[in-house]
Amino acid sequence: MPTLCHHFDADRCRSCGWLDLSYAAQLAAKQESVVDLLGSPAGLTWEPPVASPQLGFRNKAKMVVTGTAEEPVLGILGPSGVGVDLRDCPLHLPGIQAALPVLADFVTRAAVAPYDLAARRGELKHLLVTESPDGELMVRFVLRSQEPVARLRKHLPGLLAELPSVAVVSVNLQPEHKAVLEGDREILLTERATLTMRVAGLALHLRPQSFFQTNTAMAAELYDRARSWVGELAPARVWDLYCGVGGFALALAGTAREVTGVEVSAEAVASATQSAADADLGGVRFEAGDATAWALGRAAPPDLVVVNPPRRGIGPELAGWLEGSEVPDVLYSSCNAQTLARDLAAMPSLRPVRAQVLDMFPNTDHYEVLVLLERS
Repeated sequence: MPTLCHHFDADRCRSCGWLDLSYAAQLAAKQESVVDLLGSPAGLTWEPPVASPQLGFRNKAKMVVTGTAEEPVLGILGPSGVGVDLRDCPLHLPGIQAALPVLADFVTRAAVAPYDLAARRGELKHLLVTESPDGELMVRFVLRSQEPVARLRKHLPGLLAELPSVAVVSVNLQPEHKAVLEGDREILLTERATLTMRVAGLALHLRPQSFFQTNTAMAAELYDRARSWVGELAPARVWDLYCGVGGFALALAGTAREVTGVEVSAEAVASATQSAADADLGGVRFEAGDATAWALGRAAPPDLVVVNPPRRGIGPELAGWLEGSEVPDVLYSSCNAQTLARDLAAMPSLRPVRAQVLDMFPNTDHYEVLVLLERS
């Protein structure tokens, strides 16, 4: 029976492993999975899962570039190592789908040879495209070296004329021959340095090396729920650990509330700081640093700690500090319920009272789960 994607049906791409399941079945399976992991202890209210659009939701394209400069292939590497062109992938937002063929033509005009993994020659490794809710685009070329940069600059005016939705263009240098998406150095090619992500009443600046949730609609739902749940607690001091570009911190900012965001990425902190300044939020500040080390170095805990860690979770050290602290409430946003369950087991005095699944990653077995913890 055909699915919603001809690449899936032809077995060219199986990234959406659940695409042959009905969407209702997907949501039910995710809810069942997280309840199995976290259980339903006394006092925990499970709210209904939040559904996402099944297609056309992804705001970022991460395209492996193969083929030749004359005929670039934008997509993934197949099992045999041959590139599979996915520029019409139905997961992407419409603006990204429309832009990818134009960007492929630009690669040809600028004569940028795709990187040949086996031969270890060529330049263009990945093409990264992000679309904002305003329809603007950030385009990043991940290159092995600076050799093509002059040609990219030369042809950039033509690209901007042909694709006026492009607001930010940069080059990322990743010279090493290993499976790392991008390197440390970024070269900005446009005057604009940030893409504005308008979600949940916020205007979040996104720099090229900053992380943002790939599902804009679910990010908005996440921040709205955090704002609503925390509003009932009315904390005076909030820490947002692993704050990224400041989504939770800025969503929770309020009159007479002191909010501090901590993030290891200096680029993300710069983005968050700019967003707070633009919104005239004087009670919000951001610091670059390791979330665990920063928390352990504070003299006194706040009224609420928000944690939004990567898939590995917060780990035993931070979980142990939270357990032994006097923090009354914790809001935990997790993209991996297995590490969430492990972290919760290490914090038995912080009991879950409210939880909800948000389908950040339709057609896969991944999801986001938001849990409010209250000290017993």
